Amino acid sequence: MSARVLVAGIGNIFLGDDGFGPEVVRRLPTASAQDQRIVDYGIRGLHLAYDLLDGWDALVLVDALPNTGDPGHVQIMRAEPESDATTAMDAHAMNPEAVFAAVHALGGVVPPTVVVGCQVDSVAEGIGLSAAVAAAVDPAAAAVARVAAQLRAGQEV
Repeated sequence: MSARVLVAGIGNIFLGDDGFGPEVVRRLPTASAQDQRIVDYGIRGLHLAYDLLDGWDALVLVDALPNTGDPGHVQIMRAEPESDATTAMDAHAMNPEAVFAAVHALGGVVPPTVVVGCQVDSVAEGIGLSAAVAAAVDPAAAAVARVAAQLRAGQEV
């Protein structure tokens, strides 16, 4: 039996490159298998927190990363959600810490989490990704598919 994996695109499409996560999940197959679900959560952090209560074996977050000087660079990293998170629950926050805190406040456990992220160029108001981040969308979608397959197979990422 394969592991159940939730793939969550997060970000605000009205803030330029912050819309990276939703754009990547739009490029993934729309038909979810029984052991995988792909969702564009946008800025609905509490929705993601409630969905994580369904007992997923792993979570793949697809998100924009703060610009550290290399816009468009795709990174894959493990997130280590703290079991004693002290971040206050905020129904309107979409950052991973707030989502993880909400899961804990609701009595749930955050599954092992992998982030597929992209360094942003700009998160100024406006719709549309910068050229560097737009060029990273297809490679990131391929990385998400690969990571999700590995997690479903029970492999380390």
